[in-house]
Amino acid sequence: MNNLQQYGWSEELFQQKQHSNFKDLPHGRVTVTHKTCYEVVAEDRFYTCELAGNMLYGKSSSEYPCTGDWIIFQPIDTCKGIILDLLPRQKALYRLKSGSVSERQAIASFIDKAFIVQSLDENFNVRRIERFMLQTADEGIRPVLVLTKTDLGFNREETENALKHISGKMPVFYTSVESQESIDNLRASISPGETIVFTGMSGVGKSTLINALCGQEVLQTGTISDSTGKGRHTSTRREMVLMADSGVLIDTPGIKLFGVTNDNTDNLSDILDISDYEGLCRFTDCQHVNEKGCAVIEAVENGDIDRSVYESYLKLRREAWHYTASVHEKRKQERSFTKMVKGAYKDKRE
Repeated sequence: MNNLQQYGWSEELFQQKQHSNFKDLPHGRVTVTHKTCYEVVAEDRFYTCELAGNMLYGKSSSEYPCTGDWIIFQPIDTCKGIILDLLPRQKALYRLKSGSVSERQAIASFIDKAFIVQSLDENFNVRRIERFMLQTADEGIRPVLVLTKTDLGFNREETENALKHISGKMPVFYTSVESQESIDNLRASISPGETIVFTGMSGVGKSTLINALCGQEVLQTGTISDSTGKGRHTSTRREMVLMADSGVLIDTPGIKLFGVTNDNTDNLSDILDISDYEGLCRFTDCQHVNEKGCAVIEAVENGDIDRSVYESYLKLRREAWHYTASVHEKRKQERSFTKMVKGAYKDKRE
């Protein structure tokens, strides 16, 4: 038997289930997402499930279950089932769907914390950390920065200086699998029943870190490449792992491009420590680009805001606005198409 409370099941989720037409059927949580099926943990055992027709053809691909979702299913065998319903998704981490400018893809859901994993080598990139933070902000997911491979040697003063504008917004952990104390400190930050998603580029050590936190090899890890000296990427799917007497960990494949799907620019200003200056601008609708009396530009020129941070702010804001405009245009086209179809149907009846 599986204790689903360890996986995050709660009274709130139970109440949500009562609104489903399938409330009398068993429920479970998606632990692994494949292309055509899903691995699900339920109270009695683990199942491999496929989507029912009403979900497969009645929903868009962006509405299909993702790792972490809670589903209701019909068992059809000792270890197989059909997913009939999906509980309302909460606290999801999204990315821009490949090849799209307006469609986002859920990576994982019902997340309490996002461990933003960065290695302290040539892969270290503050701009990427800011991007991940923005994606978590609108969903109420708490970001945690986990810096790995401290045993390889790094300049701590330079690192802390590069992070000074965001380090006050989230806990920062310096870790190495060679340092048990650093792993223990990170493990102590995870509470029973919490769901943690690990995000970051390939080769930063996410799977290795999860194995270290669990005290055993629960995920496959890659070897170090002789030519690049970097870890080879092995995670190709979003996979959930239950820590003994602790929380739930979700590993994700390395993401090269994490397009912005958050249109709340206020969150961006808060993340990058720019919001305090925005209220001092001469004009309330100041865009902080070339306006006279702009307190943000003045702070950049005075060195109070790092120029690279300011340029990152402009870049991410442009992406957020572009995403918002694309979504609005897509919805406008969908409404026009629906109206056209209804009109054609009406003409046909007449």
